[in-house]
Amino acid sequence: MTALSEVQFPPEISYGSKGGPMYSTDIVATFSGHEQRNINWSQARARYDVGSGIKTPAQWQQLIAFFRARRGRAVGFRYKDWSDFRAVNQYLGTGNNQQAEFPLVKHYQNGEEVYTRTINKPVNNQFCKLYIDSILIEDGINIDFTTGLVTFDAAPKQGEQITADFEFDVPVRFDTDHLDLSMDSFNIGSWGNIPLVEIRI
Repeated sequence: MTALSEVQFPPEISYGSKGGPMYSTDIVATFSGHEQRNINWSQARARYDVGSGIKTPAQWQQLIAFFRARRGRAVGFRYKDWSDFRAVNQYLGTGNNQQAEFPLVKHYQNGEEVYTRTINKPVNNQFCKLYIDSILIEDGINIDFTTGLVTFDAAPKQGEQITADFEFDVPVRFDTDHLDLSMDSFNIGSWGNIPLVEIRI
């Protein structure tokens, strides 16, 4: 069975869901009240709850079908995080006459701190564009939309700046094998949390 399907979770349901990036940090407090904070993950891992995104009976049935097709937690899929799905003018690297492959990344800057996120699931649409020294490149490149790897037919020349605009999904899976739905009355249902968790790739 495929570990991750390239199908996207229904975006009209994800639009009303909630969630975002999560870290793992161990905090040890001393008797004096000082803290030692140990970072377990260098990269964030997102969590979402799609239960709040279901607004109509049709979406309810759509979710049931999607959950059954993924076999609960067994098969991953793409998820559009409406709070963070687009990257503009992102620096991918500098040419050196040899390197022809560059991973797509998104940089998050706050003051002098920069967090770089590798993007594995870019979206194949008209927004995805590659540039060399701010000039749009339309030929001689290949973008793998299942891995986020950009490959040039000819390696960019020494000193050339490679940048990109793109949209992207998050690889996730259901974090439950039980879809806890309740029929309250005819054609009206309710549900508890329906958690998703990001998959490391």
